[in-house]
Amino acid sequence: MTRVVRAGISDLETLVPMFDAYRIFYKREGDLDGARAYLTARLERNEAMVFLALEISGAALGFALCYSTFSSVAMKPLVILNDLFVIPEARGQRIGEVLIGAAVELAQTGGAVGVQLETAHTNLSGQKLYERLGFQREDLVYRTYFLKV
Repeated sequence: MTRVVRAGISDLETLVPMFDAYRIFYKREGDLDGARAYLTARLERNEAMVFLALEISGAALGFALCYSTFSSVAMKPLVILNDLFVIPEARGQRIGEVLIGAAVELAQTGGAVGVQLETAHTNLSGQKLYERLGFQREDLVYRTYFLKV
């Protein structure tokens, strides 16, 4: 059985290695100190909501990191599901689905217009999960641009 909890500063030692593994998955250099500093700042400033999926034993299985923002067009809050990671040993056990459910519940209880996410073109298993859960691709309506500064 899996339970989901909202992570706090006291969960950093559990969260940091998974966050670092998530970044490595996206071809970044491992940086445990940087991950700790980044997560500490987000949690202390209440800038992000982090959900942890845990086994009954307390072992961490994955996390979802969400940011709250707004949709000017809808004139409502919007939840960005920015980061989703499940440890390799727990994949295929619907942990990602449970974590996404926590993000959806956050959006629903906060009156948000929806949950938005993006993923790499190569993350086919993630895309399959998102589409199975009802997420719809938006690349036909909107085009995303990025300017690195």
